[in-house]
Amino acid sequence: MKRIVLTGGGTAGHVTPNMALVPKLIDEGYNIYYIGSYEGMEKKLIEDIGVTYYGISSGKLRRYFDIKNFSDPFRVIKGFFEAKKILKKLRPDVVFSKGGFVTVPVVIAAKQLHIPVIIHESDMTPGLANKLSIPSASKVCCNFPETVKLLPEGKAVLTGSPIREELFTGKCEEGLRLCGFTEEKPVLLVIGGSLGSVAINNAIRSNIDALLEKYQIIHLCGRNNLDESLEGREGYKQFEYVKDELKHYFACANVVVSRAGANAICELLALRKPNILIPLGLEASRGDQILNAESFENQGYSYVLQEKDVTSETLLNAVNSVYEDRDKYIEAMHHSKLANPIETIVNLANQLASRKKKR
Repeated sequence: MKRIVLTGGGTAGHVTPNMALVPKLIDEGYNIYYIGSYEGMEKKLIEDIGVTYYGISSGKLRRYFDIKNFSDPFRVIKGFFEAKKILKKLRPDVVFSKGGFVTVPVVIAAKQLHIPVIIHESDMTPGLANKLSIPSASKVCCNFPETVKLLPEGKAVLTGSPIREELFTGKCEEGLRLCGFTEEKPVLLVIGGSLGSVAINNAIRSNIDALLEKYQIIHLCGRNNLDESLEGREGYKQFEYVKDELKHYFACANVVVSRAGANAICELLALRKPNILIPLGLEASRGDQILNAESFENQGYSYVLQEKDVTSETLLNAVNSVYEDRDKYIEAMHHSKLANPIETIVNLANQLASRKKKR
């Protein structure tokens, strides 16, 4: 029986791709284990799907001054020895790391124990955790053609991001039924992230009358961002957050407005959904979403609207433009080389695991 250790944590984007790999890994005969932080959000997500979870000490490595910069390196060192002990016990054939600071000690410990490591980098340019881990990796998977040029020769593999299989099982008619919508108007799905986006929410709501003339709107507005004055408005349905229903909302959506996080845009690509991307600005991020969005725009998958340019008018024009040209976007996405990321990544794991067994 083959063994694999998955690792990743800190945000859902570092955990859900790991979760997406689990069914295929089980089919391939792997025993699966997970290493994350003691009480990170990844712990419950992983335990809920029945995967054995091990916690280690974790510290954040910052580029800016913080008093925790003096204590966190010791947490990372402690995490390294804990990870090494766990890996010696489990003796996995391969480690797959999705990123986040908890992964750094795991990857370095695996390298010392001669366990092959696959890293996945979601964004155009590697984040700090993955930059520290790449020298210890056997292969580095990525989502963008531009990223391949930034990685060590021979290590980079263009795969795309693992997408949850359940997203492909949505039913359009169920999405319409859940919202009380009809088939007479196209559906606009707006996703502002778990915390929502003030700019996106305001642009949608300030232009609600014009949008509702042509579209029905499913608005995922984020925690504590519901607008009570719009409750019951015909053709408009708002939610703070959805889980199981999301697959049905994707299925019935004709156009999607979204942030440009790597996992989110890879889902849009896999589902072939015409989209408007509104990346987080430099004041709120390191600029990775801006680069992600530019790449998708250059490949013909997306229409990009920078957050500083978002108004009710520019957003309405963008939605109308993408809806009118939707076939062009769908056609471009059909020609994407980022097909079957789960199969590609699991095949890589099989290759590395078989090499280790031959040693």
